Amino acid sequence: MKQTLWPVALIIGLATNAAAHEITVDNCGEPLVFENQPERLVVHDMNMTDMAFALGLQDKIVGLTGITGWYKTSPEFDTLRGDIPELAPKYPTVENLVAVEPDLFFAGWYYGMKPGGDVTPDTLEPFGIKTMILTESCVHLDKDRPEASMDLLFDDVLRLGKVMHVEDKAEELVDGWKSELSAIEAQTADLPKPRVFLLDGPADAPFTAGKFAIPDAMIAAAGGENVTHDMGTSWGRSSWEAVAASNPEFLVLLDYQTGNGAADTFKFLQEHPVMSQTDAVKNERWIGLRYEELTPGPANIEAISKMAQAMHPGLN
Repeated sequence: MKQTLWPVALIIGLATNAAAHEITVDNCGEPLVFENQPERLVVHDMNMTDMAFALGLQDKIVGLTGITGWYKTSPEFDTLRGDIPELAPKYPTVENLVAVEPDLFFAGWYYGMKPGGDVTPDTLEPFGIKTMILTESCVHLDKDRPEASMDLLFDDVLRLGKVMHVEDKAEELVDGWKSELSAIEAQTADLPKPRVFLLDGPADAPFTAGKFAIPDAMIAAAGGENVTHDMGTSWGRSSWEAVAASNPEFLVLLDYQTGNGAADTFKFLQEHPVMSQTDAVKNERWIGLRYEELTPGPANIEAISKMAQAMHPGLN
């Protein structure tokens, strides 16, 4: 058999060309490398799905997880989703994901995955599934993270855009959001900053946002101060006594749109022995925002505008 001898220059050229097409993005401080653009994408949760929809990736999405088990979807979301199937209403199993043969799973810690759980980047890797991790959630495995900023949204959209070869669309979205954000911050820059408390529903101990969760940055951008900023976590529990001692002047109530939604949560606070004595409750100063508005996603910017107008009466 005649042996084919490849010219050295051609071999080097092929290797260089392959390397040039590699895509590398940061993934919780580690490189995530793609030799080819993913063609089959699974996305977990409303906020990350909104990112993918904003980038027009529906034709690449072979499944969603973690949507209907917790939330009511809007008609706009349903229209954008079309016939994309939901593989699991809450957290997926490895089997749910492997069944649709994805190249990429876009999820996060406590956004579809749990440390040490059945579905992790390590458990998916043997099946050829790469995992892009929501940056806000990285703090669950690495406490040496910067405090929350709106870059948690911007950078994740740019990462997803780069991986999926829609960089121009991602940059256009982020540039628009940054312009909107700058306009809001300019309006609130010289106004008094109310003390703000975010509550994720009635509970024996309040579940809220610490310094690593995006609502901390959103509250600051809207011209307020998060009273649980000193919590060294993203989302976690405080105590009613500690929150009441901070005497919040304004409330952000997560609205799951069940029952009377955020109104039920506010009624809970009105009847609470210590929270009922705070300025925010006595003065009935609060706003209800949906889950996807308070987790990293395209709805964040409009939510900041809503908060700013509710916190600062008379703001245009």
